[in-house]
Amino acid sequence: MLPRPAPAWQTTTWLNTPEPLTLERLRGKVILLHAFQMLCPGCVARGIPQAQRVAEVFAGAPLVVVGLHTVFEHHEAMKLESLRAFLHEYRVKFPVGVDAPGEGGDPIPRTMSAYAMRGTPTTVLIDAQGRLRRQVFGVHDDLQLGAEIQTLLLEAQSQPAEACDDGGCALPLVASRD
Repeated sequence: MLPRPAPAWQTTTWLNTPEPLTLERLRGKVILLHAFQMLCPGCVARGIPQAQRVAEVFAGAPLVVVGLHTVFEHHEAMKLESLRAFLHEYRVKFPVGVDAPGEGGDPIPRTMSAYAMRGTPTTVLIDAQGRLRRQVFGVHDDLQLGAEIQTLLLEAQSQPAEACDDGGCALPLVASRD
């Protein structure tokens, strides 16, 4: 996947964080975005535990794990109070945003649509410059995910900060050494 600016998250509510998260606020950190539904068997059995392990293993690193509860089916069963209870029962500590409903009655939520996700679970890796680097539908292999995260962390340490917007990503201007 060629790096490109990651789409903004369109959420209605944030849980497990005192204030809403944005890509701009997290610039400089590698982001693992875990898109899930609380009634998705693959999310509950494999995806959420994997995201929790990543948060624990990489604690102290410039990495943040962010959940995105993106509901495209069973809308009535997955209300905010149910999600709060779910996060408590499964001891999910990382921040979780609730994806905004689709426009004009579209059952596909806005962030899910912006990232062209095929379903849940979906793992998204965003580099420290805010660029989308990897997106995997279904359960992602632990070793491969760890290697990809470490690669992005090493890149973040060795590369100058870039400026990214909807038009692309550019290296900062560097003063010439005359």
